[in-house]
Amino acid sequence: MDINFNKNEDFNKLLISDLRKRFAHVKLGGGQERIDKHCKKGKMTARDRVDYLFDKKTKSIEIGAFAGDEMYKEHGGCPSGGVVVKIGYIKGKQCIVVANDATVKAGAWFPITGKKNLRAQEISIENKIPIIYLVDSAGVYLPMQDEIFPDKEHFGRIFRNNAIMSSLGITQISAIMGSCVAGGAYLPIMSDESIIVDKTASIFLAGSYLVKAAIGESIDNETLGGATTHCEISGVTDYKAKDDKDALDKIKRIVDKIGDFEKAGFNKVKSQDPKYNEEDIFGILPKERSTQYDMLEIIKRLVDKSEFDQYKRDYGKTILTGYARIDGWAVGIVANQRKLVKTKKGEMQFGGVIYNDSADKATRFIANCNQKKIPLVFLQDVTGFMVGSKSEHAGIIKDGAKMVNAVSNSVVPKFTVIIGNSYGAGNYAMCGKAYDPRLIVAWPSAELAVMSGKSAAKVLLQIETASLKKQGEKISPEKEAELYDQIKSRYDKQISPYYSAARIWTDAVINPLDTRTWISMGIEAANHAPIEKQFNMGVIQV
Repeated sequence: MDINFNKNEDFNKLLISDLRKRFAHVKLGGGQERIDKHCKKGKMTARDRVDYLFDKKTKSIEIGAFAGDEMYKEHGGCPSGGVVVKIGYIKGKQCIVVANDATVKAGAWFPITGKKNLRAQEISIENKIPIIYLVDSAGVYLPMQDEIFPDKEHFGRIFRNNAIMSSLGITQISAIMGSCVAGGAYLPIMSDESIIVDKTASIFLAGSYLVKAAIGESIDNETLGGATTHCEISGVTDYKAKDDKDALDKIKRIVDKIGDFEKAGFNKVKSQDPKYNEEDIFGILPKERSTQYDMLEIIKRLVDKSEFDQYKRDYGKTILTGYARIDGWAVGIVANQRKLVKTKKGEMQFGGVIYNDSADKATRFIANCNQKKIPLVFLQDVTGFMVGSKSEHAGIIKDGAKMVNAVSNSVVPKFTVIIGNSYGAGNYAMCGKAYDPRLIVAWPSAELAVMSGKSAAKVLLQIETASLKKQGEKISPEKEAELYDQIKSRYDKQISPYYSAARIWTDAVINPLDTRTWISMGIEAANHAPIEKQFNMGVIQV
């Protein structure tokens, strides 16, 4: 081990420590005081409900834990988007669970809450896995109703998806475990089966106060829409539960009886650990993002037996392509090589940059994986495509377009891990969020942006100083340095992996040591959905 390895290790482990602290904070939801108040009602917290539902001693992954992070401060914040979403196992069956967190504004829906719920449904639809809704919500957060109510990707889309999912045969089960009002009442009732907890849960289109105001009728909420009303009089709900645990136990028994599913048939053998120590990743990944490193060494610590069969190893060297296994699953890996490489012509190519030959190689490899029905894993540390007259004359736009075309039309499931840089068109070509990866995660070392902080700050500084000079202001070197620092600080906040995760541009910020679990569980989910389309790139420039 050299001194740089040790420095890198210290730096990256501090990033992991920061990740743990941030996660511990969002896990508290609306805070300990509200948790205590919630539990005094005889109710479990959203996270406790999900944990109780999942099989003991099995793995799970959380989608959107940092949704809403540092957002809506003027409204008191919305930790985790006010909803907990996890993929795990219930009676041995892989399911996705969506649980409203009533400690966050009584479980009210902020704009990010809607986006996170839609993401959960998207995962269920793409992978055809059962989805469980644990409902405890006051409905739309009224001060922001214009940002959550009327548009295509807003609140109403949830119920449209309920109907579509039902027609696709995707199991949906709901437990009403607290408030369920107004339009939100449709979600559990559009599920296949619904459970309601006696005394602590209610469901109605309008609560007692609104009923009084609208039609003058005086009635309490329990009589209006409690468990007895809906299980014995209206027939709206299917099962009455005495408490939260009873409701969750009923869900377990329902899931236990679901029949087997048709499989996509992705190749899997017995899992084997990497031969090299996974924790070496912290020492290999450089502290300075401009520093070159060998992505192959990262791959060796992610794949079974550290075996990676490279495709076109000596061609297009700034992208690594090849076959491997992760937790026994066969995968095709497309990864940005981050070290300086030499071509057969003796030319040097910068690591992290996509050149004509590397784009061409990646395109062909993606086609091969689609032909062989092998899921794709993209490992991003990319600054973009190569620029300059030589690349332009060689047709870099054409070769880049072919790669983007292959990624876009790929029919096998795709999974993206953002390790370092994810800049500009490189984000697109390496299967960024816009290109429908089944799951997309970032390491704490990741940055997502049009360009790096330094480059962007220089461009924005030129615009800012030009504007100030037009107004007659003289810009001293000291003033220019101050402006640069302000601009870069603002931009650096926006390219943080937590900024992206807050907006669900990624599904999670994860410890690198959890990467194998995320990919493995993602492929297992994808195996529920047989591939129904043929790979076809359409019209391309050759």
